[in-house]
This record gives sequence, C-alpha cells and structure tokens, in this order.
Amino acid sequence: MAIVPLIACGGSGTRLWPASRSSRPKQFLPLLGTLSTFQETVKRVTDPELFELPIVVTNDRHRFLVADQLEEIGVKAEIVLEPEGRDSGPAILAGAMVAADRHGENALVLSLAADHFVRDAAAFRACCAQARDAATAGSIVTFGVTPDHPSTAYGYIEPGAEQSGPARAVKRFVEKPDAATADDYLKSGYVWNSGNLLFSAASLIHEYASREPATVAAVREAVDGRYEDLDFTRLKAESFRAAAKRSIDYAVMETTAKAAVILATFDWSDVGSWSAVRTLLPADAAGNAANGAAVFVEAANNMVSSDGPLVAVVGLDDVTVVVTGDAVLVARRDDAAGVKALVEGLKTSHLALTEEHLQSFRPWGNYRSLDMGPRHQVKRIVVKPGGRLSLQKHHHRSEHWIVVRGTADVTVAGQVKTLHENESIYIPIGAIHRMENPGKIDLEIIEVQTGSYLGEDDIIRTEDVYNRVGL
Repeated sequence: MAIVPLIACGGSGTRLWPASRSSRPKQFLPLLGTLSTFQETVKRVTDPELFELPIVVTNDRHRFLVADQLEEIGVKAEIVLEPEGRDSGPAILAGAMVAADRHGENALVLSLAADHFVRDAAAFRACCAQARDAATAGSIVTFGVTPDHPSTAYGYIEPGAEQSGPARAVKRFVEKPDAATADDYLKSGYVWNSGNLLFSAASLIHEYASREPATVAAVREAVDGRYEDLDFTRLKAESFRAAAKRSIDYAVMETTAKAAVILATFDWSDVGSWSAVRTLLPADAAGNAANGAAVFVEAANNMVSSDGPLVAVVGLDDVTVVVTGDAVLVARRDDAAGVKALVEGLKTSHLALTEEHLQSFRPWGNYRSLDMGPRHQVKRIVVKPGGRLSLQKHHHRSEHWIVVRGTADVTVAGQVKTLHENESIYIPIGAIHRMENPGKIDLEIIEVQTGSYLGEDDIIRTEDVYNRVGL
C-alpha cells in the first residue's frame, strides 16, 4: 500500500530570528543549501513506488509561498488551508480525513513537519517501508532518533517490548528534561521523539475520537464542507475553529495504547536553533561554520549566516552572528532561549521586524523595500512571467514605475500601455491601475511611492486573479 505524505507547514521559528519571521518562517528559508527545509521534506517523499502525491496543510498567509516552492522543485500536491492555527492535532486529523476520502479509510499517512532536516533520504525511505507493516496493523508509529548527546531541547520516548518487525511498543513519552535527567535518559536507552508519525487514517481518527469526540466531529464537518479556491482546498472555517487547540502528542500519542516506535536509521534535526544550524553546516578546522560570506580570524566555534554583507569575526569564540537587510543578531552560540525571549520583546517594541522581511512574497512575485522616508518609499518589484497584480487604487499615495528588465503591460484609468526597459509611467493618487508581465522572463520594476501614508493596507482591490478582493 502506498503512503500518503502529510506535511504540516505551521510555526514561526522565532529561535531563528532575524532570518525567520512570521511572513516567511524557517521552513521556507534556504538555511542549509539552495532549497528550503520544506522543499527538502517534499523531495524525500516523491518516490512513486512508496508514496502517493502529498497533502500539505498550511495557512492562508503562506499559501502562495507553498505553491511557489512546490513549483520550483516540480512537485504537485494538494494544499489544504487551515482557517486558523489549532496546533498540530486538528491539522493532522484534517489531513488524515482528506487522505481517507481520497484513498480509503485504511490509507497509510506519513505525518511530517516541514522544518525538519534529514540528510540521508534513502535511509529515511527505508525506515518508512519498515514501519509500514506496524502501521497497517493499526499502530501509530513514531520515529525515534538515537541521541548523540543529552539534549534538553527534545522530548524523549522510553521504548517498551518488541512488536512484529523492527517496531517496539512505546512505554511512555516524557517532556523536555533538565540536563541531569537528559543524561540519565541517554544512559537508559531512551530516544528522541522526532514527532513524525506513520499511521492508518482509520486508526488515528478512531483514537482521536475516543478522547476528543467534539474535536473529531468539528474537523469532520470542516473537511466535509471544504471547497476549492484556485489551486487550494479551504476547510469550512466556522467548523474548524470549534476544534480544541491541541498538539497531536497531547491529543493522542501520550495516552493511546497503539503507539509504537521504530528507531530511525537516518540523521535528523528539527533545526530548532542557530546552534542546530551550525552543526549541519560544513566547518573549518577551528569549528567555524558559515552560510554566506564570512571571514574568521583567531576565532573558533562560531556560526555566521548572512544574506549579503561580508561578516568578519575577529578574536571571538562561541558566538552566532546573523545578518539580514534590516537586522543583525549577535548572541552566545547556544542561547536559543535568549533569542526567543528577544523576539517576544521585539513584538512590543519593533513588531514589524518580527513579522515582515524587507523582501515580501506575493502570488505574482515579490518586492523588496530599498529606501523609506516620512513621505516616500522605493521598492524593487519582480513580477513572474504571466504574473498579474490586482486592479487597485490608493487613497494616500502616487507611484512612479520604471522598467529595468522585461516588459510590462500597465493599465491606468482604463488605458493599457506597454512599457519596455528604461521606460516609465506615473500613477496618480486614486487612479485605478494594474501591472502585469506578458513576457517569458521576469519583469523588474523600480517603484517610487510618495504621499502621506505608504502602508500596504492602503490598497483597495477591485479585481484580482488570486481571489484577494476584500482581503
């Protein structure tokens, strides 16, 4: 029986600030190469002999980002949109119900987090194949990772008696321990709880219903009431919101008698901190690792991530330096809790720096803020071939567009004009306008805004091919 991958794309990854932000959290960032962890996760489950087409559960804000990243790697998937986040329990339950509707109630479902990293994809697939018999027999199988150090960052599993094949019963789940307890767990043969699960849809739904029947009824109604919006599947909002907000561990795994564990033969990381990123990057002889341009002089065991500027670290050990276009983080190497606390504080004092990047992604492409003053803003806008912005107007700003690459069809007050490189057009305040790319290469525009208010919420859409009118 083929396995249906179910990939959950929730979470904001605050411990990886400033690279990870609410508008583009860590699972969508190329932290360890050219692909994001979401794309790497999808690629691991594309073997047609083992896997069906995946189901991706995400939210409204990230739907086009998910679609774009799937398109980049040439993979099709069903993208299911949660009306609001209810933690992992309802998300996985909804995905299991969708899989059962598509493939039958005994469909095997592989629930994966989008922000985990596995280097050995072949070993991962072999583990999934090994766990299939136990899942077919009704077990809810989790993948336990053999610890290589007494980590306080993960929950642990105490394996119990052997079952058929390589699966073992789960004796108990334990929460993230203190350092001394983690050391005891390591010596006693406990394994890390990766949070990834393989189960039959019927088994998970039954176990969930025996504990929280109201949540299962609410999610069932949300799934039955789902509808198509462009290439996305939207769950019925009012029904899904009635589901209790609960993680899958609390909702099912910690109390079910059907839990089983298979020891992972693949390397695994939840990429939960900059320290974790460092261990996954190649390091020099002094233990320094970098993603981006960096130089180390008389320095050891440091990690640098930069999306542009060269970072020079001189005479420092055990530090993390992260550079983006609008923020710089310098922290002790292992201080993930400190970074999380910092972000919580910034939500009060500098909210925009926790929510948005200088580069923002839209279904038609992206834009990057280049300069901003009290009454002006300069943006670099990239529109994909065939991309089309909404027909819109602004109450408080005018705009000047200059084409620097490609061809633009521009509509202003009902008149359409084609612009080529080094040509420009003025958009007055209140004029209904649109830009689209009719060409085969990216369209690049420099936009200069002037006016009394330059916020993104001064966009009044009257028509939109991406169904965003009124949003």
